[in-house]
Amino acid sequence: MNGRMTSTITAGVLAITASMHLVAQTRPARVQTSRPGTWSERTPWGDPDVQGEWTSEGEYGVPFERPAQFGTRRFLTDDEYARRLDDVRLRDARDLARVDVLSGKVDGPNAPIPHWREYNTTSRRTSLVIDPPDGRLPRRTPQSSPFPILQRCGSLLGGEPCDSYEDYGLGVRCIVHGGGFPDAMFPAVYNANMRIIQSQGYVAITYELIHDTRVIPVDPSPRRDLPLSPAIRMYMGDARGRWEGTTLVVESTNLKANTRGSTPGLRLIERFTRTGRDSIEYQVTFIDPATWTAPWTAALDLKGRPRDAGVFEYACHEGNFGMSNMLSAARHLERMSGTGESRRQQEEK
Repeated sequence: MNGRMTSTITAGVLAITASMHLVAQTRPARVQTSRPGTWSERTPWGDPDVQGEWTSEGEYGVPFERPAQFGTRRFLTDDEYARRLDDVRLRDARDLARVDVLSGKVDGPNAPIPHWREYNTTSRRTSLVIDPPDGRLPRRTPQSSPFPILQRCGSLLGGEPCDSYEDYGLGVRCIVHGGGFPDAMFPAVYNANMRIIQSQGYVAITYELIHDTRVIPVDPSPRRDLPLSPAIRMYMGDARGRWEGTTLVVESTNLKANTRGSTPGLRLIERFTRTGRDSIEYQVTFIDPATWTAPWTAALDLKGRPRDAGVFEYACHEGNFGMSNMLSAARHLERMSGTGESRRQQEEK
């Protein structure tokens, strides 16, 4: 694999605890961008142009929530940034060192081959979460589900064996990166690339990792104002876009997965602000009154990629050889143990 796989699909293609907080939850404060959206190029039909190939790899290694020592400081000092870059170089040297793939040490049964991993970073952020100001998620409501929701097995922490394909995460099953959207926007391990294409009334985003494409209507016609039935749930959600000046604002609902322990009522509001030929400032606000006591926002800087870089096929699909081999190996381990009992049967005793 060279580790780089994606789809070449090019179809034309974001919490209240009580009622007193309803207005604040329904109308989240906009987190101001750090740079003005000065990019003025337009499509032939007059929409702001956000097309191109983009990457969030510059944010590799940035903690999702801010470590306490940084307080409300959003960016590293020069010395702190230099140490981050030194860490990147050390990890790269370790992972690119020659290794015996049959006997070399790995992080876990499902860990990617070390030289697949990418650590390239240009980010000075102290956390991806930028609001609340301390970079920490708001308190969870008393009635919310616990987070994180632990995977029974098949993860780097849970290990093997698994009883069924259903015990594996969605990424291992090649269905969707993480829990779907918005995980698809955040860099993880490798392939943090995407392609944005516009046509009249639509914006499409194809993600290199796991190969999903989001088709986002930006058509203001009345038919798009009709809500989707709550019974219809999708890993990438139901997205509706609009333009606020030169910023593309996308609101997504009807998400299938319980992203970060949220409820089906989760609403996501994204903002794509192109700040230059090779830069987009991205923000996503999470609103779920049943899960968090206030909305919260994470941010990324998307950098332009060379025009000939390409977004490659990620030839990973549900039910592939890897899944069959992992499950057959699990059954072999059970037979070798002498009990023939699955992990779940042992836990139930």
